[in-house]
Amino acid sequence: MTPPELLALRSPAAVRARSHQVLDHVLAGNSPHFTIDEAALGGVADYVAEVTRQAYPMLDIPYHSRWRHFAAAGVDRWARIEATLQARDALERARIMVDLAVLSVLLDAGAGDAWRYKEGETGLTLSRSEGLAVASLRLFEAGGFSSDPNDPLRADAPGLLRIDAARLGEAFHVTDGNPLVGVDGRVALLNRLGQALAARPDLFGATPARPGGLVDALLPAAERGRLPAARILETLLDGFAPIWPAGLMVDGVALGDAGRHPAAVAPDRSNGIVPFHKLSQWLTYSLLEPFEAAGLAVTELDDLTGLPEYRNGGLLIDLGLIVPRAPLDPAQAHPVTSEMVVEWRALTVALLDRLADPVRERLGLDASGFPLAKMLQGGTWAAGRRIAAERRPPVGAPPLAIAADGTVF
Repeated sequence: MTPPELLALRSPAAVRARSHQVLDHVLAGNSPHFTIDEAALGGVADYVAEVTRQAYPMLDIPYHSRWRHFAAAGVDRWARIEATLQARDALERARIMVDLAVLSVLLDAGAGDAWRYKEGETGLTLSRSEGLAVASLRLFEAGGFSSDPNDPLRADAPGLLRIDAARLGEAFHVTDGNPLVGVDGRVALLNRLGQALAARPDLFGATPARPGGLVDALLPAAERGRLPAARILETLLDGFAPIWPAGLMVDGVALGDAGRHPAAVAPDRSNGIVPFHKLSQWLTYSLLEPFEAAGLAVTELDDLTGLPEYRNGGLLIDLGLIVPRAPLDPAQAHPVTSEMVVEWRALTVALLDRLADPVRERLGLDASGFPLAKMLQGGTWAAGRRIAAERRPPVGAPPLAIAADGTVF
C-alpha cells in the first residue's frame, strides 16, 4: 500500500506547492545556485506577449500540445489520417487520438542538436520536437505500434512490447551521422508502457490493452460531460507509474519525474521531494483535444502547471528573471537529478504562475480565455526557443546544459 503522503505527490497541486516552496527559498537568498531579479518579470511578460501576437495576431491561440507539432511546416498530417476514419464512431476516433498522443509524447524527450528527420511524403527535413512528432506519427500511421496488421492505427500492449532499438532507429532515420539522444531509453520507455497497459485492464482495456482505453475509463468520471484536467493527469500518473526509469525511490515507491531539494520541507516521508511530472503534464495537455473529440469538456485547466523544461526555463534565465550566481559553462552538462537542475525546474513552474497575469494584461485576455495551456503555446515555449536561437546560434541550445537520458526533457 503506497503511503498517502507519497500518493499526494502524484498531483499538479503538489507540483505547484513544492515549486513555490523552492521559489520562496531562493527569494530569501538561501540558494547557492540562483537569485531572482523580480524587476525583470515585466520584460519577460513584454517579450512573451510580443511573440504571442506575432504568432497569433487574432489571439486565436490553441492549446500547447503535441497536436501543434503534427502540423509542422504547415502540413496538417492528422487531418489526412482523420479523413480515413469517417466510418469509426466518435469514441473510437478519440481512442486513436489518445493512442497517438501518448506514444508520441513519450518519444518527445530532447532529440539533441545533431538529429534530423527527412519526411518522405513531403521532402521536409525536421528536427527537435517537430521532427520527433512527425517521425512518431509516420510510424504510427504505418502500424508500427499495433499488433494487428488489419488495424494499424492504434498502439497496443503487444505492439509496444515488440519495439526495439533497431526498429525505432530505422523509423527515425538514426545513423552514426544522424544520432538521436537516448534511443535505448526511449525504447525501454515504450516497452514498459506496453507492460503497464497490460497490467491495468481497468484503465486501458484488455482486448488488447491500449492507451485509448483511457477514454472509456474516464467517461464515468465526467459529470454532465465535464472532466477536470487534474483527473486526467492523476489517472496517467497512476496508470503509468511503473514506466518511468527507476531513479527517485522512496520506500520502494517509484515517484516518476521528481527530484530532491532541501526547500521542499514536509513532516513526513515526502520531505525534500519536488515532483514535476513534466512528460505526464505535457501528455495531459495533449489529451485535451482527444477528450474534446469524445464529446467532453475538459475543465479547470489551470490546476495543471507550466512545464518545467528547458525552453520555458531557458527563457527565464536568458531574460534575466532567474540569475545564476556563477556563469554557466555550456560545456558542463548537469544531471537532471542535481540540486541545481531541480531548483531551476521548480523556479520555472513557480515563475510561470507569476508570469501568467502580466501576460494576460498585455494581451487583454483573462484566465478563462488564456489559461496556462495557451500561454505555453503562444507563448513561453516559443519565446524560449527564439531567445535561445538569438543568444546561442545556430542550434539554440538552452543556457543551462542538461545530461539527458531521453526520458525527462
